[in-house]
Amino acid sequence: MADQNVPPPRRSPDDRWTGPQHPTSDGYRDLHRPAQPWAPPTRSDHTHRAPADHRAPADHRAPQPGPPRRGPQWVGPAGLPPARGTGPAGGAGLPDLDDDDDDRPRTGRRRALAALGGTAAVVAGGAALAMSPQLRELFGGDPAGDATATAVTDGSAARPSGQQPSQVRTYTEQNESYMGSRAGEALKRNAPTAGQTYSGPAAAAANTRVTVKTVLAKDPVRHLASRATFGATPKVLADIKRMGIDAWIRWQLDPDKIAPTRAELKLAELPSLKMTPTQLREQRDQLNERGVQPEREVVDATIARQIWSDRQLFEVMVDFWNDFLHVAADFDGGEAHRGSFDRDVVRRYALANYPDMLVAANRHPALLLYLNQNQSSKDAVNENLARENLELYSVGVDGGYTESDVRQAALLQTGRGVNNGEYVFRGDRHYTGKVKILGFTHANSSADPAQAEKVIDAYLRYIALHPSTARYVAQSLATRFVSDTPPKTLVDRLAKSYTTHKGAVKPLLTTLFSSSEFWASVGQKVRRPMEYLVATYRVLGVSPEPSPGYDHGDRKRTPYGEGLRQIHEKLRQLGQYPMGQPTPDGYPDVYLAWTSAGTMVNGWNEAGDILGGNRRMFSYVKPEQLAKAAPTAGAYLDALALRLVHQKLTAKEKALILGIAGVTATDRVDATFNGAITAIARALLASPQHHLR
Repeated sequence: MADQNVPPPRRSPDDRWTGPQHPTSDGYRDLHRPAQPWAPPTRSDHTHRAPADHRAPADHRAPQPGPPRRGPQWVGPAGLPPARGTGPAGGAGLPDLDDDDDDRPRTGRRRALAALGGTAAVVAGGAALAMSPQLRELFGGDPAGDATATAVTDGSAARPSGQQPSQVRTYTEQNESYMGSRAGEALKRNAPTAGQTYSGPAAAAANTRVTVKTVLAKDPVRHLASRATFGATPKVLADIKRMGIDAWIRWQLDPDKIAPTRAELKLAELPSLKMTPTQLREQRDQLNERGVQPEREVVDATIARQIWSDRQLFEVMVDFWNDFLHVAADFDGGEAHRGSFDRDVVRRYALANYPDMLVAANRHPALLLYLNQNQSSKDAVNENLARENLELYSVGVDGGYTESDVRQAALLQTGRGVNNGEYVFRGDRHYTGKVKILGFTHANSSADPAQAEKVIDAYLRYIALHPSTARYVAQSLATRFVSDTPPKTLVDRLAKSYTTHKGAVKPLLTTLFSSSEFWASVGQKVRRPMEYLVATYRVLGVSPEPSPGYDHGDRKRTPYGEGLRQIHEKLRQLGQYPMGQPTPDGYPDVYLAWTSAGTMVNGWNEAGDILGGNRRMFSYVKPEQLAKAAPTAGAYLDALALRLVHQKLTAKEKALILGIAGVTATDRVDATFNGAITAIARALLASPQHHLR
């Protein structure tokens, strides 16, 4: 694997771990560079300046060794360059979709996959947004001859932020920029625009009529399972039907009462996962000798929980907060501290209270090192953390703060830092004097740790409960769970709930699930690369136990650990993995940020590998055992569709897939679909029904 030849970490002057070159933020302000005293800002209008920071990598590729890239561009609705796509595989050298060892005729295979999978991205809008030109070319189509070609690629329409994707800087702002394209406007026209709150989720589901155009079944159980988990499975669907919608949501909102699965218990095989930062520092030489990389094991464990945990809504919210309050796993200090940040900040408060999460994060070495707060003092102030607390982690770039607020906040937060891997407050480095930040005022007259810490925490709670923060969290949550263009009525309702319940997460989610906008949004979200792959593992029933006869050899990791690391590396290739964004803005959460023929095909091929049981450190359900065989091809396909995409297909879709096997609906087939079972299952996993959530 790519990580096996990584040199061991070395000691840095401030006793932090440093290892191989970690990705930096591509020009992000002073990140990973010594703090410098302030120079006067060039202008005070922070909201509309376009610096070279906070820009996501254009192709979302996994970090590569070597010097950091400079000047990356977001790939937005303007489309993909001809030479390569936005995803890691690009548009050139795409893997072959055919199985070389199968001589059976493939009637219309490429065109069938194109027709099914290529439209997955755009069925969310129900408009005529078909494949990207690159994908049509791949399958022999004529990009110039398709009237829908410009729908995905034309970015000429005005954007709400008034900026191009290469200039926008924040999580919400980048989403709005993508959705300001012509393709985004088409999606908006098909999205729910208004709604109301009911007495509970089940009442909302029963009283909501789905009017949007979508290929997905308008089944509330399937819809809930698709949005509140990382992918519906037969077990999840059965649990919701047996328990009822309200009881199932209550159960998911109390994850401590949900028993750990076998796969979660096997996480004990990841040696660094439960270790404290102090233990990691003290035992780093021994861990290095064993090839243990703590910052990667926390990602491995997150992937395992997404696939196999029964605490699915909790894991969805962990992923949400990892984008909202983002600290990358791969940073100088992540080896010792990212696991603790995951455990003691994100997971501790994911379903609890956001103000508590923000306060805890600002006392955690991971965030303080990631954003250079350790280098900030009253004599040389570093503003990174103070700025991100406002711009990304609370009120948002349009939340009403000014450059003066950033400077005042940076002064107030001086004194906080890290020493010997532990959080410290250094009174001699703390600025004293009156501060005023977004309406928060305090004399801040004492450098005594007990007093100064109270002032900083009071400020953090103030911005965490600011009306702009309430709306920012509401907008982000609605984008994650409902639509790339969430209705204003829902955002307003969620913001009110956030304020009323002082940032508590469970009432916020109850409001969300009790709103008709949620239940009306069937098919309005497209899975991002990580979500697609995790959902594929879930629906195929992959087990965390090794396949019979698997020979692990002399690898340092257990079979389970090795399998998780391989999934992790595949997700890096696809461009999205837990805690993977190098900059503090987190991954974009709208489909148009992820349009890539290469990534889509790479995901399909990975689905084929899973069907073939290629990672033998896991166990698999054989394709011919996924569903009960039927004597005719049409009936068998119906059973497979219900098993893999949880609904039957239209006659046209059935004909396309049956064409892959060269049979008709009335032809007789055996349990292997006359040898085509893997190809049939793979086509279902390339369908819009599996790409949408």
